[in-house]
Amino acid sequence: MIPDLTMLLLFQLSGEVLARALGLPLPGPVIGMGLLLGLLLARPAMADRLRDTASGLLGHLSLLFVPAGVGIVGHLGLLEQAGGAILLALAGSTIVAIATGAAVFVAVARLAGTPDA
Repeated sequence: MIPDLTMLLLFQLSGEVLARALGLPLPGPVIGMGLLLGLLLARPAMADRLRDTASGLLGHLSLLFVPAGVGIVGHLGLLEQAGGAILLALAGSTIVAIATGAAVFVAVARLAGTPDA
């Protein structure tokens, strides 16, 4: 498991190095994930090797939300002051994201020639 975790972290590190060295607008972990995807597509046996470790990490993914929850509780005063604006921003951005996704879907469906679009 330690070698598999090391491999995952090395891909994240390599993505971070590439992002900073080349000045790319993508986050390093996203680039590292893309590199890892390329490796997994090129060598399917590697996916079998990493499956248990990745499943273990995903099984405990909810623990990553604990710091966010603690941060919210730690800043309840600020949340009370700006709660309305935060709620409005969340609702507005959700509506814009859904509308944008729908518009892109319709545009791609029309380009693909789907009769229902």
